[in-house]
Amino acid sequence: MKQSINILVSGGGTGGHIYPAVAIADELKRRYPNAKFLFVGAKGRMEMEKVPQVGYDIKGLWITGLQRKITFKNLLFPFKLISSLFKANSIINKFKPNVVIGTGGFASGPTLYVASRKNIPTLIQEQNSYPGITNKLLSKKANKICVAYDGLERFFPNEKIIKTGNPVRQDLLEITSKREEALNFFNLDRNKKTLLVLGGSLGARAINKLIESNIDWIVKQNVQIIWQTGKLYIEEYKKYNNKENIQTHAFLNKMDLAYSAADLIISRAGAGSISELCMVGKPIIFIPSPNVTEDHQTKNALAIVEKEAALLIKESELNTFQTVLKKLINNKEQQESLSVNIKKQERPKATQHIVDEVEKIIK
Repeated sequence: MKQSINILVSGGGTGGHIYPAVAIADELKRRYPNAKFLFVGAKGRMEMEKVPQVGYDIKGLWITGLQRKITFKNLLFPFKLISSLFKANSIINKFKPNVVIGTGGFASGPTLYVASRKNIPTLIQEQNSYPGITNKLLSKKANKICVAYDGLERFFPNEKIIKTGNPVRQDLLEITSKREEALNFFNLDRNKKTLLVLGGSLGARAINKLIESNIDWIVKQNVQIIWQTGKLYIEEYKKYNNKENIQTHAFLNKMDLAYSAADLIISRAGAGSISELCMVGKPIIFIPSPNVTEDHQTKNALAIVEKEAALLIKESELNTFQTVLKKLINNKEQQESLSVNIKKQERPKATQHIVDEVEKIIK
């Protein structure tokens, strides 16, 4: 592939879409240092801040998703879609990409649609076990679709599917050797189990309320807590930093050390998080968000749970939390079994395999 290529990447809305987009761009940049990159995101969403922080230019579209209930925002949606199609067309005409890569999020739809209409090669990176309607529609024109789960031929043309896994942070490839550093970094007691609680970058209200209502009971189990509340909830929960064996964080910048310090993990079941947790290989209790499109977090979690590689508690069944956690804390054999089984699901070279497919469709 020639060195001077233009690569357009669209993905955002959540870290689960942004991180894969950046990881793919980084790998392409490593292989082709002279390539030009441009990201397309949705105005007002976190990618407009996060992407420039890692050194890439980004353009924003005036686009949002459809709300599940009738709202004023839904009345605006047709106008936003038309505006975004015109803006995407303008961006593509000016940038002249050799390939367009979509990792999900509101802006991916208009961007990849316009690119495919212009016969520019497109690649979709689908993180979830159950794709959203946008990627289902885009798949008809896409050249390749890189997926992380089996069974996606129900939704996409089978001949276009490549199972690559989801991109993960490269600093997670070797966390075992960082255990001592992690314990010191978080100032943890070596004689206690460490529970890592993750609700995503924004936070998860149901998980935060669950931890708060059970916090004294958890500490009595000889467990200390690293609690990532999310930036929306940190003011509400930072008071718990004054209690022994509990620390709250809006965001964990040293995820490799957080994972290394953890003995047990409670997490949402976003596709990106699951891919990371497969690499980490620790006992997990998934509490999927029921408020996402097509309940795809539950479907993501079940794909792991069915392999006896994690535990699952639905939000509607949080009254079982103490029973499930206590059994896990006291059952070393179960901990080891979950760790071994989830580690079997890891795909550490996912980013490289996706970029291999990008190269093929450009060539």
